[in-house]
Amino acid sequence: MHESGEMYLESIFVLSKERDIVRSIDVCEYMGYSKPSVSRAVGILKKEGYIVVDGNGYITLTPNGEDIAKSMYERHTILTNTLIALGVDPAVASQDACKIEHNLSRETFEAIKAYYKKIAE
Repeated sequence: MHESGEMYLESIFVLSKERDIVRSIDVCEYMGYSKPSVSRAVGILKKEGYIVVDGNGYITLTPNGEDIAKSMYERHTILTNTLIALGVDPAVASQDACKIEHNLSRETFEAIKAYYKKIAE
């Protein structure tokens, strides 16, 4: 899975937490991407079995897609909160977390997660 696919899945996950239905146009608006870019990504994610798009254009994560999306969302949240705890501005922390979350090893993320849990207590 490429970084862009992970970003799309995470975005669909976040949107699905906020509303009952998610459509490509919602993803466009949320991510700030063009309709053709989102359409292409949706087609790829659908073909690879990460999402399902029904006859009305409503997007649903498959179990595999949801697992990846939840993992990316957890990484983003933990990294953002850790950076904020270190004194980084929340907006900058969120942007930086997005850059880091896709390239971090599982081992390093688990160490950061354990550290965050200690400082958050």
